[in-house]
Amino acid sequence: MACPQGPDIPRSIVAAVKAQFEEDSSEPPPISEEDRATYQAMVARQRANDWADLCRYQSLNWDLTSFDHNRDRVVFIGDSITQSWPLADPAFFHDGGVVPRGISGQTTPQILVRFRRDVIELKPAAVHILAGINDIAGNTGPTTLTDITNNIQSMVEIAKANDVTVILATPLPASHFNWAPDQTPAEAVATYAAWIRRYAAEQDLILADYYTPLVLPDGSMKPQYTLDGVHPNKAGYDLMAPIARTAIAEALKR
Repeated sequence: MACPQGPDIPRSIVAAVKAQFEEDSSEPPPISEEDRATYQAMVARQRANDWADLCRYQSLNWDLTSFDHNRDRVVFIGDSITQSWPLADPAFFHDGGVVPRGISGQTTPQILVRFRRDVIELKPAAVHILAGINDIAGNTGPTTLTDITNNIQSMVEIAKANDVTVILATPLPASHFNWAPDQTPAEAVATYAAWIRRYAAEQDLILADYYTPLVLPDGSMKPQYTLDGVHPNKAGYDLMAPIARTAIAEALKR
C-alpha cells in the first residue's frame, strides 16, 4: 500500500516551532485552538493508520537510496529533540552529510520499527541514536527500563550487522513533562542515562553524553538550555553540537 500524501501542519504551529529558535524572538506566536485541535486530530489519524510513521520520510529516503554507500553519511534518528535540531542549527545539516530522521513524540518501539527503513536502507557510515525520553513519559503506554533498553540493544545489533557505526546518545535530563504532569521522571532518566554510558562502553560504541553537561543536581535540565524542561532551546543545541561533532569525527575514522 502506497503512502498517502501527508497533511499540511497548521501554519500557526509551524510558525510557533520555528520562532522558538530565532535569535530575535523572545516569545513564540500563539497557536490557535482550531489549529491545535486540527493538529491533534491529524496525529491521531496518522497513528491509527501508520503507528511507526513509516511514511514520514519515504520520499526523502528514495532520494538518498539511489546513491551508493556514503562514507561520510550519518543518520540522526530519534524523537522531537532530533526533529527540531535542523530548525535550531540548520548549518549542522546543510551539506547532506548528517541526515535527520526524528519524529516528535516517538518511543523506542516506534523508532525500532522504522530503523531499517530510515537508517539501514540509507547506507550510512554511522547512526546517532537519541531516544527513550518519550518511553519514560508513557507516550505509547506503560513500559519499563528493560523494555527501553531491549529496543536500544536491538537497534545497535541491527546497525552492527550492517556495518554501521553506532553513536549512542544519553537522554537529556528532565524532571517533569508538560504533557504528562503526573510523572516525576528525574530518577528514571538518570538511571537510563547511566545504563547508556555502561552499555556504550561494554559494546565499544561511541558515546554522545548530553546528560552530564545539561543536568542540575535535582535531575532537571539547566534552565538556560531548555524551552520547557525537556526540549533544548538554541543555546541547548549549541552546547550539544560540539559533542555530536566530536562523536561523528570518531565514527568516521572507524
